[in-house]
Amino acid sequence: MQRHETILTEDAERDLRGLFNYIADNDSLAAADHVLDRIEKCIDDLSSFPERGSFPKELIALGIRDYRQVFFGPYRLIYRVIETRVYIYLIVDSRRDMQTLLARRLLGS
Repeated sequence: MQRHETILTEDAERDLRGLFNYIADNDSLAAADHVLDRIEKCIDDLSSFPERGSFPKELIALGIRDYRQVFFGPYRLIYRVIETRVYIYLIVDSRRDMQTLLARRLLGS
């Protein structure tokens, strides 16, 4: 089995830092560390099984099947597989307005 290289975009890195800081400030450092560990495991799993994610329903409605998603709790990782690389574009709480966020971040609207 070929492992894919996983790459976090600058936006995804910013998402991850923001999420960690939010949880640390509003819950605890231990909770933030736990979420970070689980997200890092999801990212690592994508290097072995990049096709395992589903297509985001917001993008399917627009006929776009270039991106996939995986979940950990309420958190969504939106990514795209290009050859042997997995590009992670968003790491967000899925309770946010995903339609607007996806349009702005992925479609440049």
